[in-house]
Amino acid sequence: MDAILVNNISKSYRIGGSASQGMLREAIINVLRNPFRPRPTIQNEIWALREVAFSIEQGELVGIIGRNGAGKSTLLKILSRITYPTSGVLRVLGRIGSLLEVGTGFHEELTGRENIYLNGSILGMKRWEIKRRMDEIIAFADVEKFVDTPIKRYSSGMRLRLGFAVAAHLDTDILFVDEVLAVGDVGFQKKCLSAMGELRYKGRTVLFVSHNMAAVEHLCPRSIWIEGGEIREDGRSSEVIKHYMGTFSNTQQATVDFTSAVDRRGSGAVRYLGIDILDFEGNIQSLVQSGDSLVIRLQYEDCDSTDIRLSAFFRGRRPFDRREHMEPRRRYRIAFPRAGLFGSGDRFPQFNAGEILPLALADEPWKCIT
Repeated sequence: MDAILVNNISKSYRIGGSASQGMLREAIINVLRNPFRPRPTIQNEIWALREVAFSIEQGELVGIIGRNGAGKSTLLKILSRITYPTSGVLRVLGRIGSLLEVGTGFHEELTGRENIYLNGSILGMKRWEIKRRMDEIIAFADVEKFVDTPIKRYSSGMRLRLGFAVAAHLDTDILFVDEVLAVGDVGFQKKCLSAMGELRYKGRTVLFVSHNMAAVEHLCPRSIWIEGGEIREDGRSSEVIKHYMGTFSNTQQATVDFTSAVDRRGSGAVRYLGIDILDFEGNIQSLVQSGDSLVIRLQYEDCDSTDIRLSAFFRGRRPFDRREHMEPRRRYRIAFPRAGLFGSGDRFPQFNAGEILPLALADEPWKCIT
C-alpha cells in the first residue's frame, strides 16, 4: 500500500511579490494590506517544483538528494502540509512527524516536557500514551537536566536532539527529516541514523534529505534525485548517487601535481612528482565511491643513484614492501596496490572513513629520502 502518492505536483513563487495564496485567509490579508499593488508579471515567477510524481510504499526508507536550491526542502514542506502546491495532487496516509528546521513544532515559552506533550497532542495521542514514551524521549535527547527549562534557553544542538527524539519516538507513521541533522555532533548523527534504520523495520515510512551520500546509500535502498525542481532519476541508491556525483566529476581533481611543491621533507635523493587515481584498467578516475576499488599511482624521480625501499603501512602492518635500484635523473612510477594493469600483488582491504595510508620511500636504515 502506498503511504505517499505524489501526482504531478508543481510549486511556483513570485520574486519581489506575494506568492499565489493557498488559503483564502492569506489572500484577504494581502489584499487589505495593499489593495492597489499591481500583480507581479510572469517574468518574476520561478518554479521550485515542476510536475513531480512518485509513490512510496509503507515502510520504505527513501533518500532525497540534489544540489542546493533543487527543491528538496520545498517538497518536504508540501508533503508536511506546511505549504501547498500550485498544481497537482498528493496523498499522505498516516500521522506525520517532521524535522525540517531546528526547533520546528516547539513553543518558545514552554518547557521541554510541555513541548513533548504539545507535539503528542497535535498527533492525536492520549496523555497516557505520551507519558509512557516520555522517559525514552528524554534519554534519547540527553536533556534530563534541562527538560523542565523553557525551550527558548536551549542551544541549537539541544533543540535538534529533542526535536528528533520527539519525531522518532512518538507514534508517527511517516517521518520527514531534512538536512537539519548536520547541526548535531558526530555522535548524535550516528544515533539518529541508527534510529532511522530501526524505524524502517517497525514499518514506518521515512524520507531523508541529505548531502551526506554515504549516509543515504547506507540507510536508503532507494533514492530520488531532484534537479532544477524536476525528478532527474528515481531508483537504487547506489546507481542514483553514482550518476549524481558524476555531475561533479569535472570539478574534482584526479591527478595531484607535486612538481612545484616547496614544503618537502627528507634528504631529496628521491622526489615525488605527482599522484594519479586510477581504476584497475588504468583509466583516470575523477569520481571514487565508497567501496570502489582503485589504484594509487605515485610518480617520482631519482636525484641521486641509490637503493631504496618502497613501503606502505596499513593498520600496523606492511602489505606492500619491495626494494628498488634507481638510476640518477630518471622518472619512475609505482602503483599501490599492484593489480590488474600493474601486475599481481597484495590488495588493501576497504578503508574506513578518515583512515590514513602512509606511503614511504626510504633507504636503509629507514631514513626518509622523499
